[in-house]
Amino acid sequence: MIFCYNCGRRLSEHDFCTSCGADVSLYKQVVHVSNMYYNEGLEKAGVRDLSGAVVSLRHSLQFNKNNIKARNLLGLVYFEMGEAAAALREWVISKNMSPEKNIADEYIDKIRSNSGRLDSINQTIKKYNRALVLCSQNSEDLAVIQLRKVLSMNPRFIQAHQLLALLYMKQEEWDRAERELRKCMDIDRNNLQTLRYLKEVEEALMPEEGVKRRRKDEAVRYQSDNEIIIQPLNVKEPKRAGGLSTVVNMVIGLIIGVAAMYFLVVPAAQSRVRNEEQQTITKISSESDAKTARIQELEGQIENLNGNIQNLQGEIEGYAGAGGTIPVTEELLRIAAEYTETADMHTAADRLEELAGRVDVTAMPEGFQRMYQSMNSVIGPELSKEYYEAGYNQYYTSRYEEALENLGKAVKYDAANIEALWLLGEAYRSSGDTVNAITTYDKVIELFPEATRARDAQRRKDNLNAG
Repeated sequence: MIFCYNCGRRLSEHDFCTSCGADVSLYKQVVHVSNMYYNEGLEKAGVRDLSGAVVSLRHSLQFNKNNIKARNLLGLVYFEMGEAAAALREWVISKNMSPEKNIADEYIDKIRSNSGRLDSINQTIKKYNRALVLCSQNSEDLAVIQLRKVLSMNPRFIQAHQLLALLYMKQEEWDRAERELRKCMDIDRNNLQTLRYLKEVEEALMPEEGVKRRRKDEAVRYQSDNEIIIQPLNVKEPKRAGGLSTVVNMVIGLIIGVAAMYFLVVPAAQSRVRNEEQQTITKISSESDAKTARIQELEGQIENLNGNIQNLQGEIEGYAGAGGTIPVTEELLRIAAEYTETADMHTAADRLEELAGRVDVTAMPEGFQRMYQSMNSVIGPELSKEYYEAGYNQYYTSRYEEALENLGKAVKYDAANIEALWLLGEAYRSSGDTVNAITTYDKVIELFPEATRARDAQRRKDNLNAG
């Protein structure tokens, strides 16, 4: 919808105003170009290309300064970049141009209604300007302190992040510089100044190629089986004793002949006696087998009954015993009640961990599992944040062993803490533990594939593999 620049009436499809007759053909083209740049800026802002959005929206206002939507959006982009003063300037201009039904009123009112917010904006600007003065006086340490205060009040102030990163680069604190630049990337992905600094930092952080280790040659042996059979060679067989062997063979043949004659004379009598004995034995064996089967059947029933009794006793013990469902659930309720009264996260976490060490939580009833998970979801993120801050300070003071312990706890209590997981991999890398570093980077890539840290982890992993 386009309105005439001369009389303010809505324009039709004609190249002249149907109300006042003014020639609006060129004016329509100008408004069209302005709207095109506005749409381009809107798309860039949607993908967090804030610096690109600023350029497009400024072009839009150059063609049509009355493009209220472009001016309001420019103010929002400035505010997202931490430049609140520039945002207020654009919204005030927008309100003066279009005082009725302008959303800029809401933006201005939200800031002016919060006196603390206005004071914070003023203090931020003063401290940032003070940091610039300190930089010009070669007082980099004081400038760093001022910039940290600025970012504590306005963590989205891109220019403060960039200046702080530049000071870290001058002091050769490359890890800290990279951290500040990554924060800039999270706010504005395609900021050319940030990308330029980041390229220099990454070149400084590239590890040197390590000395390749030589592999020891391994002897390869073959064997046909698990046993090694040694067959002695040149073994002499004992000599045969000729005369004695002949006499022995003759005696053996005589004995065999006598035995054969005896069994041929009395085979019938022995066979009859044996048959009668066999029948008696068979009858007794059958009766014994029947009794034995009955006894076994009764014993089996007794065993089944005893087994059922033991199962019932086990179920009762499982519910009411020392480690049963009822006392364990009561213990979980006590932990929750004590945490509600004292808010002592560490004690609650220790008791929950001790409880999980004694009980298989996955085997407990659904209500128990839900309550246990709810307790962890309340306590875990706060503990994770606390351990991450401790590990962060220890990492940047080169106390890697302590940092590894605290960062490991941070990841344990909150698996979604990507910064803790990333810094854990950095701590492994800095301490020389390449294997665990690569494993941790793989977790970052697997759990957060779309995050900026995933790309950082892949780059670190590639560098370690290449080294």
